[in-house]
Amino acid sequence: MKICLACSAGGHLTELLQLEKAWLGKEHFFVSDYRGNAIGLSKKERVIFAECPRRNPVKLAKNFFQSLGIILREKPDAIISTGADTAVPLCILGRMFGKKIIFIESFCRVREPSVSGKIMYRVADVFFVQWEENLKFFPKAKFAGSVF
Repeated sequence: MKICLACSAGGHLTELLQLEKAWLGKEHFFVSDYRGNAIGLSKKERVIFAECPRRNPVKLAKNFFQSLGIILREKPDAIISTGADTAVPLCILGRMFGKKIIFIESFCRVREPSVSGKIMYRVADVFFVQWEENLKFFPKAKFAGSVF
């Protein structure tokens, strides 16, 4: 099994790294944008950098084509993501290519859902929330508790 770990750098990557047991011993790679902790992670893990759209249509198009190339070249069996915008196109394309999509809503989202969560709720095969309060926004989600 080959696992793609996709998320934006910063807090989303910090959350995803807490789940290391999910991919330990399995072939894996990360997809993130070229910032802070993702650059640091690339010194010890395989990280493929993709454009961070930041609600910019040109950057979104660039990310879409980068994500398509990643899916076709790497052929992951599953994509695990904590969001946000860097990972959403990759997950949508992954779903279109029959990949298993697992999404974990952000720890900081207690009172309202994230934009990526709203999108990924419709795309993910398995959708986890870290706060029980989020079940009112995502009734079919699974409450998993905090990653921390």
